[in-house]
Amino acid sequence: MSLKVCLAGATGWAGAELARGLADAGDLQLVAAVSRSHAGRNLAAVLDEPRLDAPVFATAAEALSQPCDVFVEYTHPDTAKANVLAALAHGAHVVVGTSGLTDADYAQLDAAARGRGRGVLACGNFALTAVLLQKFAVMAARYIPHWEIIDYAYEGKPDAPSGTARELAARMAQVRQPHLGVPLDQVRGTRETRGGTIAGSQVHAVRLPGFVLGVETIFGMPEQTLSIRHNAGAGARPYVDGALLAIRKVPGLLGLHRGLDAVLEL
Repeated sequence: MSLKVCLAGATGWAGAELARGLADAGDLQLVAAVSRSHAGRNLAAVLDEPRLDAPVFATAAEALSQPCDVFVEYTHPDTAKANVLAALAHGAHVVVGTSGLTDADYAQLDAAARGRGRGVLACGNFALTAVLLQKFAVMAARYIPHWEIIDYAYEGKPDAPSGTARELAARMAQVRQPHLGVPLDQVRGTRETRGGTIAGSQVHAVRLPGFVLGVETIFGMPEQTLSIRHNAGAGARPYVDGALLAIRKVPGLLGLHRGLDAVLEL
């Protein structure tokens, strides 16, 4: 039996590519979409894909009038948490691809999901190379006590750091806190040049033309360094396979889980 999916952000950069991926998936059925700019239309006409026969609604609350098994959140940080809570209230499992949520937000969503007996899988990045970066960085943190994170994105990305960088910092914090040669309160000069502290790690967000999305962890030991970096191009195709996997796996989860590797055998 096919899983019924509601996709919020179905006409956006990543959402539209995921919608086309859903059209190719025989075990998944897109039953509703959310897009303020195309509300009242059919997604098949909006994306010129006849197999995507699903109504488009202006809000998640309206779209959830169509029963679904999995709600996919691909909108904006200012609406993401409310959308997820609404989906859980309607009995759906949730996959979150929107970045910009805080640790406090995730804690609230975890409590709501457990209260409803549902799963939430929040992924800062669905690309396999990003998942492997996180895995390798956590492995390296067990052996190397010094590191910092650089978050790369295009000049117009409003959230800083990205969800990928936040998730990476949170995962590494579970291993240990990085060592700082000079504590932040002893920095001479402009303290802000040392970056922002996220889950104990110093994170530097670069927002410039020429970048799309990327994240790098730089480790340092006496007379040696290790750099682990993920870069993404301008297309959204690298994120589709991971998102489809997340949709298929999230019904087997309880509570909130962060990162695609939560459902991968790594």
